Amino acid sequence: MELEIQPGKYVVAVSGGVDSMVLLHVLAQKAELQLVVAHYDHGIRFDSGHDRALVAQAAAAYKLSFVYEEGNLGARASEAEARTRRYDFLRRAMKQHNAKGIITAHHQDDLLETMLLNMQRGTHRRGLTSLQSSGEIIRPLLDVPKQDLLTYASQQRLQWREDSTNTDTRYRRNHIRQQLMPQLTPLRREALLRLHRQMKATNAAIDAELAALSHVHVAPNILNRYQFIMLPHIVAKEVMAHCLRANNAEDVDRVNLELLVARAKTARPRTRYDIDKQLVLEVDRRSLKIVPRSHRKSG
Repeated sequence: MELEIQPGKYVVAVSGGVDSMVLLHVLAQKAELQLVVAHYDHGIRFDSGHDRALVAQAAAAYKLSFVYEEGNLGARASEAEARTRRYDFLRRAMKQHNAKGIITAHHQDDLLETMLLNMQRGTHRRGLTSLQSSGEIIRPLLDVPKQDLLTYASQQRLQWREDSTNTDTRYRRNHIRQQLMPQLTPLRREALLRLHRQMKATNAAIDAELAALSHVHVAPNILNRYQFIMLPHIVAKEVMAHCLRANNAEDVDRVNLELLVARAKTARPRTRYDIDKQLVLEVDRRSLKIVPRSHRKSG
C-alpha cells in the first residue's frame, strides 16, 4: 500500500483498531518519516486499557516513540466531546514534539459516512467535504475503502482490537454505519464520491474568490466592517465562514454562522461574541477581529 507523505516528523493517531494499525504498519516502513505514536484513551469503555497496551506494544516493535493520555470521559460521553478531547491531545503532542502535522487513519468509508451524516443534518455543500486533509491534519487513506484495509491487515497478520462502542446505534454515526452503508451499491458509492469531488472543486474555487476580496479582508483575522456590512447577506456568510476556517474555528454550524454575521453587521462597537471554546469575534466601529479568548482589547 503506497501512501504519499512529505518527509519529516509527524504524530500518528493510533486507536488500536484495524484502520490505525494498518496506517502505522505502512508508515513505519518509511525511513524518511519520524513518527510519534499517539494514543488517547477516552475512558468510555471498561476494557480500553487493552487498546493502549496493544498500541504501546506495536510502537515498541517498530522502535517508535509512544505517548498517551487518559480522558476518563465515562460511558455517557458524546461523540463530539470525545472528538474534541482527542484532537486537543493530538495537537498538544504535535507541539510538544515539534512535529509537522497529525496523521489519522480516516478512510473512504469514513468519508462516505460523514457525507451521509451531514446530509441527515441538512448540511450545505461544505458538509459534503468536511472530511479531508487540511492544514495540520493529514488523512492519507481517504481513497482507500475499509475492505482494502481489512484485507491488508489479514495479509500482514496484524493484530488489532474491535471497539465495542462501534456497534452502539445510540451514536448517530454508528447507525449510519450499520444501517445505511450496507445499502450502498457500487454505483451509489461512486455517485457519492463523485459528488464529493465536485463539491471539493467548487469550494476551492469559491475560497479563491473570497480570498481575493482584498477590500474586505484587511488581514487573515480582520475584516473591514464597513465593507462587510455592504455585502449581500449570502456573500457575507461565505466571507465569514472563510475567515473562520482560516483561523481554525471549530465546527461553527449554520445557526451560529447566521448569528455571527448578524452581530458583525448590527452590534455596537467594542463588543465581543463567542465563536467556540478558543475564539471570539471582536466588533469595533471599523473592524471585525477573530482573536483568542485570552486576547484583551487595548485602550
